[in-house]
Parts: sequence; C-alpha cells; structure tokens
Amino acid sequence: MRVELVWSPQAGDVQHRWLEVEEGTTIDALLRGCADFSPPPGELRVGIWGRLRPLDTLLRERDRIEVYRPLTVDPKEARRQRYANRGERIVSRHRPKAGSST
Repeated sequence: MRVELVWSPQAGDVQHRWLEVEEGTTIDALLRGCADFSPPPGELRVGIWGRLRPLDTLLRERDRIEVYRPLTVDPKEARRQRYANRGERIVSRHRPKAGSST
C-alpha cells in the first residue's frame, strides 16, 4: 500500500516522500525504515492527517503521516513580536456579524 510521509527538518523546509509499505506496518516501523528521515531531537510527535497518533498505530492506504517539530516560540508571543516590529495594529480579516453586540 502507498502512504505519504511529511516532515520539516527546519523552518521553511518541508520534505515529503511517497512510500510503499506492507499491510500491518506501524508508524514506528515506517519511520525506522525510511532512510531519508532523521527524527528531530526531543519527543517525537506524529499525526495522521493532522490528528496526533501513537507510534503503534497501523497504517492504511493513502495515509498522510506528519512528523511535528516542537514549537520554538509561543504563537501568542510570536504575534506580539510581529506587532512590535511593524509598529502598527494587525487587522483581522474577520468581521463581527451584523447586529451582534459584544
């Protein structure tokens, strides 16, 4: 069966490979068997189609296995830093519903 492995070794660099694996293959076995993949340091967080899964999860046809890097900065703090660097208000694209009061 065919599955896709996606990972980002560093910010701005996304790697992906289509791999042929046998029925009954787990995420752990796939990651150990892929020569191109080197795990990031620290705890390994892996998901299938954006949902975290344990390493002993069995793979299915056309699964997209995603390996997540640890966050280097809190997303809220990153937004504060961008605001401080720009010096102007960051405007949201979302508008409140008409007639709603907050």
